Amino acid sequence: MSDKYKLTDETKEASGIKLFRIQALRSFGYVKAGDPGGWVEGVKNLSQEGDAWVPGDARVYGNARVSGNAWVYGDARVYGNARVSGNAWVYGDAQVFGDAQVYGDAWVYGDARVYGDAKVYGNAGVYGDAKVFGNAWVFGDARVSGDANLEKTPISSTKKGIGS
Repeated sequence: MSDKYKLTDETKEASGIKLFRIQALRSFGYVKAGDPGGWVEGVKNLSQEGDAWVPGDARVYGNARVSGNAWVYGDARVYGNARVSGNAWVYGDAQVFGDAQVYGDAWVYGDARVYGDAKVYGNAGVYGDAKVFGNAWVFGDARVSGDANLEKTPISSTKKGIGS
């Protein structure tokens, strides 16, 4: 199959790293050929397969990768060695970084941060000012919100609604 996007000549800098705006080369999912996208450091950051996309002012850089049908949008940032995959969404001002993973049907939004070796997956959500880090796992139908700080504790649907 042919490439779904290209790097344009439009650039910006993030944390001292040169990022390139992407542009769709063909229609897929909700994206139409010619649509401008967000910002990536290189083609290594966004899979050419599936319906994964980075629109708006979202940024993906470092060794981070977005794949599958995942979307990173709004002002969200994914960087370091982070992975966003499956049908996951990362949006708003959310950040996923370090070796963190967001996958399945999970979503991270607002001012939430997921970092370190943390994992958010299944139908889980992290939002508000919540932070999930260290070796923490959030999965099932769990929600972590408000000013919650979660480190080294698995949270599943049996502990739904952690936070304020």
